[in-house]
Amino acid sequence: MEAKDFSAVTPEIEALAAKSRENNRIDISLYDKYEVKRGLRDLNGKGVTEISEVKASEVDENGVSHPCDGKLYYRGHDVEKLIEGFTKDKRFGFEEVTYLLLFGELPDKKQLADFNELLGNYRCIPPNFVRDIIMKKPSRDIMNAVARSVLMLYAYDDKADDTSVPNVVRQSLQLISELPLLAVYSYQAYRHFHVGGSLIIHEPDPKLSTAENILHLLRADGKYTSLEAEILDIALVLHAEHGGGNNSTFTNHVVTSSGTDTYSAVAASIASLKGPRHGGANLKVQQMFA
Repeated sequence: MEAKDFSAVTPEIEALAAKSRENNRIDISLYDKYEVKRGLRDLNGKGVTEISEVKASEVDENGVSHPCDGKLYYRGHDVEKLIEGFTKDKRFGFEEVTYLLLFGELPDKKQLADFNELLGNYRCIPPNFVRDIIMKKPSRDIMNAVARSVLMLYAYDDKADDTSVPNVVRQSLQLISELPLLAVYSYQAYRHFHVGGSLIIHEPDPKLSTAENILHLLRADGKYTSLEAEILDIALVLHAEHGGGNNSTFTNHVVTSSGTDTYSAVAASIASLKGPRHGGANLKVQQMFA
């Protein structure tokens, strides 16, 4: 079997990079208008990237703000309507929403098919990575294990320090495909070495969606129901983006401002997400229930 060069920036990646440049520009005048430090939010907490918006209040005719039923928008699209669309068509939506968030527009059928194929081809990790990295010293905390694994992927990338837009797009798409594998394999290692469970490592299926692959990798028999996959897919959509002002996104802005590599920036973001006042709060909830 011929080895694939995953460090190659293909014409397809170049095209996606151009789309990313086109739809992620910020009007320079907005920095002064909103008194924004570049990459962050204005003094009122409003973002200027137009990537996502969380609506939690409404202003009445008297100019008084009142809480309202929450609404979430991705690139101006109501997330509820996006979910209604792909659930009605019985297709998975995480990949479609990922394309929207990254490249500023919803893909057509061919673009989505090509994008799914690209993510599927990237949905693998280097040979022996599970054995040499994940299994060597399994962590009790999955986010710690994932952050460490992301840092180690740097050593496997021949263009790790290339911060040109096409190369960063390529690295980002690979990480989007690889992170579910790193998380599940880290969990399986934890379960085996710290809990005493069986060690089960399945290969990902490039033809399955992200949600389906997570369940396939997680289950001992690799099986799952269509309802389980649909619910997980919707959960992934809702967690894909929730504003540019949260702690891990802020961390990414700070770290990338130094000109560092993609792997260092993402690992730093995950390290921030691990904290109990951010994503790590989930563990506190589990402890509370216990």
